[in-house]
Amino acid sequence: MNILDKIVAHKRTEVADAKSRVSLAQLEQAPLFGRPTLSLKNALTANGASGIISEFKRKSPSKGIINDRVLPDIVTQGYVAAGANGLSVLTDTDFFGGTFEDFGKARAANPTTPMLRKDFMIDEYQLWEAKAIGADVILLIAACLTPDEISYLGQKAHSLGLEVLLEVHDREELEQSLCEHVDMVGVNNRNLKTFVTSVETSLELAQLIPDNFVKISESSLKDADTIVQLRAAGYQGFLIGETFMKTEDPAAALRGLVAEITSKTQFA
Repeated sequence: MNILDKIVAHKRTEVADAKSRVSLAQLEQAPLFGRPTLSLKNALTANGASGIISEFKRKSPSKGIINDRVLPDIVTQGYVAAGANGLSVLTDTDFFGGTFEDFGKARAANPTTPMLRKDFMIDEYQLWEAKAIGADVILLIAACLTPDEISYLGQKAHSLGLEVLLEVHDREELEQSLCEHVDMVGVNNRNLKTFVTSVETSLELAQLIPDNFVKISESSLKDADTIVQLRAAGYQGFLIGETFMKTEDPAAALRGLVAEITSKTQFA
C-alpha cells in the first residue's frame, strides 16, 4: 500500500466519524455556509494577476515538519499583501498537520481572497464541510477518484457554489477525468504514489488541457525562471507552498519571487 492509499483509507474512516457527529443539516447552519463564494478562476485570469496561489502547510508525508512555528492568519495575510491571488490551506490533520481551525483563521484574516480547501475529497459530505468553513474551491484528485466520482462530486460542488480544481499527474488521468463539472485543471508535478517531482510533467500536459480550463501547475515550483517558462506554456496559476513555508518569513519569500518574476517578464 503506497502513501496515497494509506491517506485515502484513513480519510474514509475520518469522514465516517465526522458524519456520525455532525449532520449535513448542522453544517448548513454554520455561519459561513451561506456566504457568497469568491472565484479563484477569475482572480487568476484578471489583468496583472501574479497567478500565485500560496499555500499554508505545516508538514507533509515526504518532508516531515516543514514549518510549525508560524500562524495561519499571519502567514496568509502576508501572502495576500505580497501578491498572492489565492490561498490554499491544508485541512488534513494526520498526514499534513492541517486543521479546520487553521482554515478558519486564514478565512477570517482574508475575507476577500479566494480560498481552496486542500484535502483528499472522497465523499460529498466533505463538500458541505468545505462550504461550512468558508471555502471557495475544493480539490478533486484524479489519482484517488474514479471519473464518475469526479463528475458527481464536481456537480455537487457547483450546486453549492464551490469551484472545482481537478488535480492530475499524467495524460491518462487527464483524459479520463476531465468533465464539464471542473473549472480549473491542476497538474501536480509531484507523483503522489512515489513523491518524486518534475516540472516536465506540467510542460508535457500543457497543450493537452483545453483552453476553457484555467491551467495550474502545482509542486516543485521554486524559482522565477520556472514560473516564466510555465506561463509561456499556457499556465495561469501556480500553487506554491513548501518553497515559501520552509522559510522563516513565507510572505517575504513570496514577495521576492513576485518581484523576480516581474523583472524577468519586463525584460524578456
